[in-house]
Amino acid sequence: MKRVHIAVTGEVQGVGFRYTMQAIAQRTGASGWVRNRPDGSVEAEVEGTDAAVQAVVDWAGRGPRGGWVQSCRVTDIAPTGSTGFEVRRDG
Repeated sequence: MKRVHIAVTGEVQGVGFRYTMQAIAQRTGASGWVRNRPDGSVEAEVEGTDAAVQAVVDWAGRGPRGGWVQSCRVTDIAPTGSTGFEVRRDG
């Protein structure tokens, strides 16, 4: 299992980014969470197989229609064994 922290900047709030990421994660079998940040960015932690995590990371680098991604930083972190994927309150 692999887990990554993702930090995305650009036009990523108010465009369905979090809920679309949740749908992508659920479709690929990834777990974790996503939330808006006060600075206008979005952050997430995604865990799963290499292929599942990579699919979510690839999507995060493009974002949903209606938005645009300026940068997408990905950092490997230790897996936690999480299950499910949640949209968290803004943090």
